Amino acid sequence: MPGNVAVTRSTLRQQIADALRDEVLAGRLQPGRAFTVKEIADQYGVSATPVREALVDLSAQGILEADQHRGFRVPEYSLADYRHMIDARALVTNGMFSALGDGHPAFRVPEDPRTAAALAAVRRRGEEAQRAAASGDLTVLIGYDLRFWRELSNLFGNPYLADFLHRLRVQSWVCAVQHLRRLPDIRGRLWAGHTDLVDALARREAEGARAIVAAANAHALDLIERLAAG
Repeated sequence: MPGNVAVTRSTLRQQIADALRDEVLAGRLQPGRAFTVKEIADQYGVSATPVREALVDLSAQGILEADQHRGFRVPEYSLADYRHMIDARALVTNGMFSALGDGHPAFRVPEDPRTAAALAAVRRRGEEAQRAAASGDLTVLIGYDLRFWRELSNLFGNPYLADFLHRLRVQSWVCAVQHLRRLPDIRGRLWAGHTDLVDALARREAEGARAIVAAANAHALDLIERLAAG
């Protein structure tokens, strides 16, 4: 039936997108790696249409780049690109946190048990990210870190802001992972202050939240700069 066909195609599109995103974030698809729709379709044994749609979706997220004549490729981000991403992330989060001082309703925890529950859920994501960072499991860390920031930004009630920040963080990881995968052991070397940030936001401490994120950004930039320098 037509409805089932649409669902199947949509599911395939998402499955292919998820698989390729995982490959890029795991560092198994190296920067500059190019491929065609046909190559991916043959690899997964599916038709070209869901593959093309999946690749377009990943291009929109900054995980891949589209080349009109050669298909798609993994972007080759420079250190300057990474600096710009960090700066852009800081501008977005600073703007978000300014809402705390304006009495943003999402953080009136005592007045709304749903808000407390939402913050607790975000905090659990942060705890998982911290455990992954402590154990050196980069793949798990990236997954939980992205979910943490997505859910945290959603609390501010602006889907455009949340989508923009998510895209920036995905691109940041795509850039960083090519350097981090060269480390034999990353235990204790990555930022793990997720729960501190949630606690600061729950207390509506805008300056404290900004300071935590600023320290995290400085730590990430310093680490990637040192790795890029060899």
